Amino acid sequence: MSASERRSAARTAVVWEALRPVLDGLGSGGDVLDIGGGTGGFAVRVAELGHRVRVVDPSPDALAALDRRARESGVADRVSGQQGDLSTLLDVTGPDSADVVLCHGVLEVVDDPAASLATIAEVLRPGGVLSLLVAQRHAAVVARAMAGHFQQAMALLDSTDQSGQSGRSGRRFTREELDALLPAAGLQPTAVHAIRVFSDLVPGSLLDLEPGATQALVELEHAVAERPEYLPLAAQIHVIAQH
Repeated sequence: MSASERRSAARTAVVWEALRPVLDGLGSGGDVLDIGGGTGGFAVRVAELGHRVRVVDPSPDALAALDRRARESGVADRVSGQQGDLSTLLDVTGPDSADVVLCHGVLEVVDDPAASLATIAEVLRPGGVLSLLVAQRHAAVVARAMAGHFQQAMALLDSTDQSGQSGRSGRRFTREELDALLPAAGLQPTAVHAIRVFSDLVPGSLLDLEPGATQALVELEHAVAERPEYLPLAAQIHVIAQH
């Protein structure tokens, strides 16, 4: 496994471990919707647990890669991909159609986060669960400043404008903003995790040279994931919310 693959594993470990109990609670045949799921990094793993997974993504190339990945993993009968995005979600899936919705790295680039979350709530069945992963603003300010992009850091510092995008990757959110947006859409947060507190800072060469470094990094990420004092340092925020 390359350093980039090890870093990727460290970045997703906390999200997956937080999501696993939700999936196990569905039994062996839940309906999971992965919005912007791309090539199926999460979708295939979810299908391997026995669930039916529908991926909605705007990229035909990503959906083709998803199909290949599902076939190679032996879960093609439980994974389907459809072209679309949050703006067309109800046309693609219909209301009350999912037990769990994954929305990872998507809310940053939609036109209206509040309306998008309301759409997700419509798609979820009563009692359904949203796994939401978004970029976090405070860490983005630090990252911009450390890279010497001081004007970009200043622009992000106090930005609360949810109608415009900031930078190449779109908006950044704070915990407080999510605490307002989610309940307004009828989604109640039940767990919040700090994601990638250290993973983006560790040199790839260290993961190559130090035996056991990746596992130690994953353990450290787990150790701080639910400690609120580390949340402002996290590159991403992961929220589990119930409809």
